[in-house]
Amino acid sequence: MASSCRRPEHMAPPEVFYNEEEAKKYSQNSRMIEIQSQMSERAVELLNLPEGQPCFLLDVGCGSGLSGDYLTEEGHCWVGVDISTAMLDVALEREVEGDLVLGDMGHGIPFRAGTFDGCISISALQWLCNADKKTHSPPKRLYRFFSTLYSSLKRGARAVFQIYPENSEQLELITAQAMRAGFSGGMVVDYPNSSKAKKFFLCLFAGVSGVLPKGLGTETSEKNVPNQVQFSGQRSRFKNMKGKSAKKGRDWILEKKERRRRQGRDVRADTKYTGRQRRPHF
Repeated sequence: MASSCRRPEHMAPPEVFYNEEEAKKYSQNSRMIEIQSQMSERAVELLNLPEGQPCFLLDVGCGSGLSGDYLTEEGHCWVGVDISTAMLDVALEREVEGDLVLGDMGHGIPFRAGTFDGCISISALQWLCNADKKTHSPPKRLYRFFSTLYSSLKRGARAVFQIYPENSEQLELITAQAMRAGFSGGMVVDYPNSSKAKKFFLCLFAGVSGVLPKGLGTETSEKNVPNQVQFSGQRSRFKNMKGKSAKKGRDWILEKKERRRRQGRDVRADTKYTGRQRRPHF
């Protein structure tokens, strides 16, 4: 988590950095689309939504709607919030299924209490740790965001944030404000031993404390931190993936069955999981 002068949030505010040129990359670059889809899938998996039930979800930092595309494929309805007009314009051009809202998440989430069944956010939360204006206070903006998000979620719902933390201090800042706003939960780290594939997912519980999800693969010991935020988990990366999905293999199916058993779900011996599971139609 070493600091880098090339981090996007160090170059310009998000509404400036994500201009028309950057927005086009997210709709035309196949590699970016694949990565965004994979991270969105993992975030939704960590939400632990009811099986076979369409949900109403919030996508914070929705950008051009790539995460929303995955939510739509899974049968969910969604609302996306983003500060970049250029990104939202691309989402409109792509005719995404979700509703789009222009807004700064540091100003809070403008929705009624108990609106959403869950929230995801891909590569957006770390932007709140920067003070792009003299009036910006990262702790205050983070608290404002988390407190209004907490209110907008149904009790027992989860919020999952894929983030690129700059350092451990930034992680502590984010989690401290989330706990102050009433959330419980912690960090799930995928591929912790890989410098390229390592991903951080902040998994938060609203109203009802839950069991922090474990990463797939080898179990790791949990490390307790203040306010009961737990940093745990790792997920074994299938070798030689080269950006391609490993979902068609027998190993992946067995892993997913085992994960669902750990979540307390019934898994029949003849149950099949292949590709992106589509909701049954009756």
